[in-house]
Amino acid sequence: MWSRCLRSVYDPAFQKELVVISSEAFRLALRHFPAGVTIVTIRAGEQTHGLTVSAFASVSAEPPLIAVIIENRHKAHALLEEPGAVFAVNILGQDQAELSNRFAWVKDEDRFALGNWSSAETGAPVLTDALAWLDCRIHGRHPAGSHTVYIGEVHASNVPEPEAPPLIYWNRGYRKLRLHEPEG
Repeated sequence: MWSRCLRSVYDPAFQKELVVISSEAFRLALRHFPAGVTIVTIRAGEQTHGLTVSAFASVSAEPPLIAVIIENRHKAHALLEEPGAVFAVNILGQDQAELSNRFAWVKDEDRFALGNWSSAETGAPVLTDALAWLDCRIHGRHPAGSHTVYIGEVHASNVPEPEAPPLIYWNRGYRKLRLHEPEG
């Protein structure tokens, strides 16, 4: 059965039948993938900025690399393109939804008014009571449609809240992580 399925995927005739899905259908499908919530903070010269990001992933342990994906039209993208720009990824706990919303919706000058912020080794702002934070220099940039994938080389990290549960975003809302108890 699998060989028949695999053959059809690579069949040139099958490829002609593929229909590009709408961005709405694409977003609808991806709403069903749960993701952790981060605040990506940026320092470019004297400017600081931050935004809520769920498009974050580990890339490599040696060297330590991570990826964040930023929309090209966002102010954060312009700042990350500045020479010498640095960034930090702050992983949020489930009690930090208000902070996540603030960095998603509030104007720039008000974003850092909430939370305990400090400067990391690179100068990027870090949330001192995040579950964890990673301080990064830009290792690479990769255009990807309407977004850019930024690869960050991690220069410092900390885990201030190792036992706290993470903030999860799924199907247009924040969710709480609950450990699965084995039956028995």
